[in-house]
Amino acid sequence: MNYVIVGAGPAGVIAAETLRKHDPEGNIVLIGDEGGVPYSRMAIPYFLIGKIPQSGMHLRPDDDHYRRLGIRVVSGRVAALDMEASRVTLEGGENLPFDRLLLATGSRAANPPIAGLDLPGVEHCWTAGDADAIARRAHKGARVVLIGAGFIGCIILEALALRGVDLTVIEAADRMVPLMTTETAGGLIKTWCERRGVAVLTRTQVGEITRDGAGLSVHLDKGAPISADLVVVATGVRANMDFLAGSAVATDVGIIVNDHLQTNISGIYAAGDVAQGPDFSGGDRVHPIQPTAVEHGRIAALNMVGKDVRYQGSLMMNVLDTLGLVSVSSGNWKGGPGLDVGERIDEEDFRYIRLVFDDDVLVGALSLGRTDRVGVLRGLIQTKTPLGPWKERLIADPTRIDAAYVARSHV
Repeated sequence: MNYVIVGAGPAGVIAAETLRKHDPEGNIVLIGDEGGVPYSRMAIPYFLIGKIPQSGMHLRPDDDHYRRLGIRVVSGRVAALDMEASRVTLEGGENLPFDRLLLATGSRAANPPIAGLDLPGVEHCWTAGDADAIARRAHKGARVVLIGAGFIGCIILEALALRGVDLTVIEAADRMVPLMTTETAGGLIKTWCERRGVAVLTRTQVGEITRDGAGLSVHLDKGAPISADLVVVATGVRANMDFLAGSAVATDVGIIVNDHLQTNISGIYAAGDVAQGPDFSGGDRVHPIQPTAVEHGRIAALNMVGKDVRYQGSLMMNVLDTLGLVSVSSGNWKGGPGLDVGERIDEEDFRYIRLVFDDDVLVGALSLGRTDRVGVLRGLIQTKTPLGPWKERLIADPTRIDAAYVARSHV
């Protein structure tokens, strides 16, 4: 059996290892497009603040790991996918035949429509190469502008601030981390950052970036330009699936998969950031987070070797540490028609909790400055535990979630 995995991130690596465990004789090829050994993007901030060397980003500490398992690691980009001939062609011309194919190509940094992104000193922070370039310029006291205060942007924000740079963050939305916080929670994160020396401009657009002597000038839609030695762009990501253009593989925001993580083409699967699959809360979504990628890789591989393993759906959960202030969102924290909400805000101590209910079942939660209840909240959402009379008590006081959990777990 020939297995080809396109993408050497967490989903691809876990898939390759799972394939080898269940098929000791199969031929496994793992394709990465950056060269070097597979690594985790989630480790980049730790590299930037000096907690780990670049080798510390490797998904497996032993570089000989893949050879010992009989997994061939290939560096290259896919030029064409021939489904009739069941082969992948790389840009260098190599043809790789497959019986089962896994597309785990992840995502890439999205380019906003801003002139000047190609200037020296303007960097994304998505690859190991990007991290190297940023580390060279982000020395103590350097003037740094970070464009984007979403989830990825705030991870980069912390790494840059800890390097001692003079940091300005620009976000077009009305709050920080707009896709995982309410206006109240996002506002608290902004105030927290400002009190720690980070300038944060929300509701602000970048028009263009120009040269300014030996540095750069960031022009805004309001106010004076900002001088910078380094500009870091963190304005979101998009699924890596352009190579599928014109193919029969069904795509939307990502590659559409069923509950076995198989695409609409028999024998072709997708996993990780590029896969648009079952969501725990209903429907299909792309979940660009590493825990989902790991589980995708494992389950896709099991199905590739002929086992019948269904994916139950990802519970969308994000945990973000912004200069010591931890925010956690789980499930349908936004709410919606027919859903009930309970909130409690403590602005002085930067604490906030929001619970969302469908009937008497907790379906979503958002917390800020509270890490002690993360497991309880996730457990109640995933088990769909009926809360009975505790629903109204929690709407009145969401901080009583521990008592509700204990009471309902013994019913």
